[in-house]
Amino acid sequence: MAGSGERAVRARDRLAALLADASAAVLGTAGGRAAGVYLRSDTPDVLRLAVLAGLPGPLFRPWWRLHADRPFPVADAYRRGGPVILPNATETMRRYPQFAAGLPFPFGSAHVPVPGGTRPLGVLTVLCPAVTDTGDELLDQGLLVRLAEGLGAELLGLAGGDEGAVRWDESPLCVRPPPARPARPAVGRFTWDPATSLVRADDRLHTLLGRGPGAFAGTADALAAALAPADAHRILAALRDTAAGRPPGAPLSLRARDGTPRLLDLWPADTPGAGPAVTGVVFHAGAAAFAEGAADPLPQGVLCLDRLGVIVYANPAAARLVGRCRERLLGRALWDALPWLSGPPYDDHLRGALLAPESVCFHARRPAGDRDGPGGDDWLAVSVHPGADLLTCTLVPASRMDPAAGPAPRAHPDEGVEPDDRSMAPLYRPIALAIALTDAVTARQVSAVVVRELLPAFGGRRLAIYLLQERRLHLAWETGFPRGFLDSFEGVGLDARIPGVETLTTGRPLFFESMAQLGAAYPGLALDAAVGARAFLPLIASGRPVGSCILGFDRPRGFSAQERTVLTALAGLIAHAMERARRYDSEAALARGLQEALLPRRLSAHPGVETAGRYLPGTQGMDVGGDWYDVVESGDGLALVIGDVQGHGVQAAATMGQLRSAVRAFALGDRPPDEVLSGTNHLLIGLDPGQFASCCCLRLDPATGRTRIARAGHLPPLLRCPDGRTRVLDVPGGVVLGVDPHARYPVTELVLVPDAILALYTDGLVERPGADIDEGIAELRLALAKAGAAVRRRGGTGARSLAAVADRLTEAARLAADRPDDVALLLAARHPPPPAPGHHGRHPAPAPGP
Repeated sequence: MAGSGERAVRARDRLAALLADASAAVLGTAGGRAAGVYLRSDTPDVLRLAVLAGLPGPLFRPWWRLHADRPFPVADAYRRGGPVILPNATETMRRYPQFAAGLPFPFGSAHVPVPGGTRPLGVLTVLCPAVTDTGDELLDQGLLVRLAEGLGAELLGLAGGDEGAVRWDESPLCVRPPPARPARPAVGRFTWDPATSLVRADDRLHTLLGRGPGAFAGTADALAAALAPADAHRILAALRDTAAGRPPGAPLSLRARDGTPRLLDLWPADTPGAGPAVTGVVFHAGAAAFAEGAADPLPQGVLCLDRLGVIVYANPAAARLVGRCRERLLGRALWDALPWLSGPPYDDHLRGALLAPESVCFHARRPAGDRDGPGGDDWLAVSVHPGADLLTCTLVPASRMDPAAGPAPRAHPDEGVEPDDRSMAPLYRPIALAIALTDAVTARQVSAVVVRELLPAFGGRRLAIYLLQERRLHLAWETGFPRGFLDSFEGVGLDARIPGVETLTTGRPLFFESMAQLGAAYPGLALDAAVGARAFLPLIASGRPVGSCILGFDRPRGFSAQERTVLTALAGLIAHAMERARRYDSEAALARGLQEALLPRRLSAHPGVETAGRYLPGTQGMDVGGDWYDVVESGDGLALVIGDVQGHGVQAAATMGQLRSAVRAFALGDRPPDEVLSGTNHLLIGLDPGQFASCCCLRLDPATGRTRIARAGHLPPLLRCPDGRTRVLDVPGGVVLGVDPHARYPVTELVLVPDAILALYTDGLVERPGADIDEGIAELRLALAKAGAAVRRRGGTGARSLAAVADRLTEAARLAADRPDDVALLLAARHPPPPAPGHHGRHPAPAPGP
């Protein structure tokens, strides 16, 4: 909230309390596993995570800040003002591959905008277990919408109705979720004699099984069936392997008959002369019983973490294995108490356990110096088992594991690196940038992706991208630098001794941990700041120099060997994307020139009729389309034509140009619409291009409004009457052009009354993948009705501005991310006739249309 002093502090506290209550309510009523609320920030078009319930904030730092244009579900829900529902990982990967690459775990999510006036105040996000593709409902969408609406109303009430005052620019508030019903605490022990197959269980195990001692058969088969019937074969195999001296490397994760998670650990009995007996322990994963010391006697280490990553229980074996006394573990976040268990790849393992239902197992190296007592490096086998309220971590020495290559020791960053920067860089995934760059086709789009993805990942604040052209560097994009500072470097040649040039000519990245270091290396170089750090990266694609990239940081910082390697690799990705974008820009300019040459530069004008046309290409590069429209003035009337040639590319565009010329020639001869289509049909068949085309042609008499329409396989026109009624015209038609030389095209007549709007369009405006085209036509009909009503009348004439109507209708197509085809739209409206000489009263109302 905006404000200052004590009043601002109180407002911030009230906002934090409101968000915490709202997130708890979402988890309690909607059944999600975690929830968060993004709000607007002081930075334009940037959303910040204000509250996070059920997940530890530090593990999700890369998602604290999102640009509204980013291809993420939160950003889409905010921009479009509607919910985004992702039931499982498959749907998430299909629609948001960049988001799925950052969190590659099987979970579902719902993202609902928080309404607040002209645009959403933010987005409510809920994460939950995934559902299948069989149509199961992820969450109650209506309930989530109502919760978001209630939150929006409370936020506006807190801000006194000023939606601009609802902002968040701090770290997220991390909230513990409301506790689920605690599982019945139970930890049981047993021994198994493979010679007799007898199982001797203690009272705790009987309680866990829900049976008295007399109701338990006391055999291995009975134990396996009682513990987890679906995993009985795994249990029996593990018992036999343990008796043979091959105990499981980590506790087995099982599911009871009622779905309760359980853990089973086995090891050879340590009783002299007892033979190859097996000792086992069974306990609930995440059970609250651990707080009462139920797992203290277990030989393996057990740590319990709450949903925010805080250690709430550690048994003596865990304290011994991690080299920490229990007092130094309890109540601390895992990454603070055991810093060697943070960073890659361990953060990914923990995120997986928090978001997915399956257990996670990995090796971890405890450094020699990171323990309270003496000792060397130790490898531990760590298993993390998810639960509703707690994560249960079990630890055993890696010697119990099968021989396997452990993870390489984590490289320690250079001294002097700021803590935030050191934690952010390893979290960044080069694959996320690679996926984002695949959707960027122009140089500006590539630059925008780099700003959104690269700067936040490494804590940078400034970026400049220079591209090489005729042996000179020209600025393509910059952000964060003082206004005008980079002007002096524009067009600098490759012989200049400045870091942006030398990194390109040598092919080596240059890293400066402070501005003083940069100034010492390049005396006399103008610097944009006195404090900070800089990285200069060469942009080289397949051995060809493309340009250079400059990253700026507000504080001095070091660059670890890992960061230098990653930044250099990312520079290669950017270079290839820029090279591809420059080729696209050249091809697109050529394609646009070709398209503009084929389409009419202006529409023929008539004092009694207003027309407007729009064209949106649905393809990229050289793939120009075959949609066209035209208005031909002939005699006292107008001929309006719209058509669509099958396919895309130069051939379709060439055919379109020939057809447009033919239609224009026939229409100039004042022929009726059916003869225009018949003549064009014969011409197309004679050309034999191997293509066909749809077309709609009409002739309009502005004086009387008489309109004759003929169709050749084209979509029916729409008519909006002056009173707002809008309908699809029932116009019989013939087959598409270029198929049947004997085809006939019937003519339909109607009267276009003054102020009515006639709309001709191609299928790209109404087709949607997976939907019937009639649904798209119905949506366009409603949009035409609303657009015509919303446009103001021009003074004096009473006619509507068709240009504004056309803009409204095509804007929806422009925003549709999955628009597969080109869009052509042609509108016509007849002006009211001028009043008769000497008539000073209002003109009588026109007669209704057909």
